Parts: sequence; structure tokens; C-alpha cells
Amino acid sequence: MIAPTAQRRASSEHRHVRGSRTLDRGLLVLEWLAREPRGLTVSELARRIGTHRTNLYRLLLTLARHRLVRRDRDGRYVLGTGLLGLAGGLAGDLRSAAAPVLAELAEATGATAFLAMRDGDELVVIAVAEPKSRPCYIAYRVGFRHPVGRCTEGLAALSQGQPALARSGGTGALLMVSEPESGVLELTAPIEAGDGPSEASVGVVTLPGGDIVAIACRVLAAAEAIARALP
Repeated sequence: MIAPTAQRRASSEHRHVRGSRTLDRGLLVLEWLAREPRGLTVSELARRIGTHRTNLYRLLLTLARHRLVRRDRDGRYVLGTGLLGLAGGLAGDLRSAAAPVLAELAEATGATAFLAMRDGDELVVIAVAEPKSRPCYIAYRVGFRHPVGRCTEGLAALSQGQPALARSGGTGALLMVSEPESGVLELTAPIEAGDGPSEASVGVVTLPGGDIVAIACRVLAAAEAIARALP
């Protein structure tokens, strides 16, 4: 199992700075629970973050007091509703600008549309819109992560005779991620805002077999629309 980002990048400096260890473990608890929607037991959490169960109990009580975690009926710990208030201010302008575009993209493609932000070497989904006109679609949850390095496959095969795709295929502006093991196709385009590197992207997740070129063009258009709507 892949460890959370915070655990992978933990340094000896962080481990030995007085007062930082408890906070570091608390953040690791939240990261592990974000990766396990069904929750984890105290024993499972203790093994993952490398601490004694007694210490973990005290930490969980503190997090629960702030509604950052809660214990379900099966005794497993899951993320709490207090995180919603903390996340409310995250990328507020970006999410506001993207909301109507995501809804339109989902309806136009019949697929789940999502907004993601880069966090180190991963992309994190921060907003989702589902197609209301389709009875069946692939669900995507806020907080889902996948490695940026997975987005390396261009659309060369799809770009023949498509200027927008040919342009993006050469620059990496549009990326295709295929999931052979789950049969899922994801198309993502960066939201180019400002002079710096893009930290946000918009995309759809769908099943293979549709008009992928048409969907790709809509994803590109959505990225441009969000960029124009940003203050």
C-alpha cells in the first residue's frame, strides 16, 4: 500500500523538532482516512502511522472533539464533518468559477466532470459534477488522488485532423489516462491562468467507446472557460 504524501516526505528534521510529532501524526491520521472511505480501526491506523495504540487513542479523541474524525457503528474511524468547514475556503475563487462549467461539461459529455489541484506529485479532486440526465455514470469523490506521473500519455492517436488536439498533444495541454484494470478512461486538461505553471486541471471520467475526440475538445473548452472566468 502506498503511504500518504506527508509520510513519504517526512524528514528527520520534522521527526526530531520538539512539538511537531503529535501534529505530524494527526495529519497522517487524516491522510490515511481520506484514502480509506470505509474507515480504519485503531489497530490499522496504529500500524500505518507507526505509533502505539494508547497514544493514538488520545490523538483520535482530540481530532473527534474538533469533529475532524468520528467513529462509526462498526468501531472504525472515518473523516468528520468538521473538515467541510476547513475546506470551504480552499481555492474558493477557482471552485466558484468552475462550478457552472463543470455542470455544463458533465451534461454535454454524459460523464462525471471534476476539478483537481496539484499537491506535490499528485492530483487531488476538489470538486465534482455528475450528469443529471444519465441514469448511470462513473462516480468520482472529492479527495480522490492519483499520481501526476500517470498523466503522461498524449492524444497523438486522436489528434489526426484535429487542430486543437494536435496543438495540445504537442504541449501536453490535454492528457489521457487509461485505467485498463478498471476499464475507465479519464481526460484532463490544465487550467492555464497567469504566467506560472498550471496547478489546477479539469477533466471527465468515463467509459471507453464513446466519441473521445468530441469529449476531449469539450474538456479543452472547459479549461479555457474556467481560466477566463477567474478573477
